[in-house]
Amino acid sequence: MLKKIILSLSLMSLPLIALADQIKLNDDAPKTHVVVKGDTLWDISALFLEQPWLWPKLWRLNPEVNNPHLIYPGDVLRLVFDEKGEPMLVVEPVKPSYKWSPKIRQEQKKDSSITLLPLEVIAPFVRYDHLFTEDELAALPYIIGSDEGYRMTINDFKVYVNADLDIAQSYAIYDKGEEIFDPETDDSLGFYVNLVGTGQVIKRGDIENDVPSTMKVGSVKREIHAGNYVVPVNEGQLLPAVFSMKAAKASLRGAIVKATSDGREFAKLEVVMINRGLEHEVTVGDVMAIKRPSPAVVATGNGPAYVAETSSWNKITGGDYKMPEEKLGELMVFKVYQKASMALILHTEKPARISDLITAPE
Repeated sequence: MLKKIILSLSLMSLPLIALADQIKLNDDAPKTHVVVKGDTLWDISALFLEQPWLWPKLWRLNPEVNNPHLIYPGDVLRLVFDEKGEPMLVVEPVKPSYKWSPKIRQEQKKDSSITLLPLEVIAPFVRYDHLFTEDELAALPYIIGSDEGYRMTINDFKVYVNADLDIAQSYAIYDKGEEIFDPETDDSLGFYVNLVGTGQVIKRGDIENDVPSTMKVGSVKREIHAGNYVVPVNEGQLLPAVFSMKAAKASLRGAIVKATSDGREFAKLEVVMINRGLEHEVTVGDVMAIKRPSPAVVATGNGPAYVAETSSWNKITGGDYKMPEEKLGELMVFKVYQKASMALILHTEKPARISDLITAPE
């Protein structure tokens, strides 16, 4: 939740904090919901709340859902209100049945409990591309050639690597992509690299005597070239089994700097990169709002006009209006680097674009 205790806050600021934490129900929030297999707490909370990241406030108030991670398919959730008028979800008690009938052994319920956002739900949409700094790339081993003698190869081949690699170790193969720059500071965020294949070492090298390691390529996504980097599988690729979502810190403000699809516009369940990372206290599971400034308007002698459509004279002499930033969706961070992060778009009301703003959710 968006709570940050600052000792110097005056009493006048307390209503603002309460307002920021106040949950708002969707206009079409259902009165009941039957939990089904594949539901997550995020899915369920999004049915009821305008701000799903505030899901703990919807669950924590009632004694019947002591641990909201332990609800199960078939449970009936009912929306009720406490004595203060605050909404909360309760589990309707199961009516006892005294009818005798043959029974079969059932699995323990704990194996099927609902989690907040399992990796399996978003895994098909999460790409295993990566971000490396120039120094990190310089330290990585790379492919020097293949047994086919071609500059590029696509399947059923061996490649040779300029390092002493351990036999049977699996490696991801990366192609160096574009260098990403922070649009605010022009600082390099790193080089975006694409996963092009995987392989397994079948013969250890001896680089001191100029003998490369031999790697059998197992799977290929695109052509593998000499110069492609090799990284141990799972290094920088492991993701948590469950993402515990939370609102990003209130002071956060940045921008989308790349979409992995390289499209001009992108929407729900696409992966993007933002120019905020560990240096800005971003953590895995942070939920952020996606916003876009409304087109700039200037006051002219003939009335208001869009800056993009008016004359250079009006741009100089006219008065600028302070146009609002409108929210168009949310995203969740799943991988964090020093200066940047990878995020999955959870929802959009209109397509997102490069340079769209990201802020703490409202």
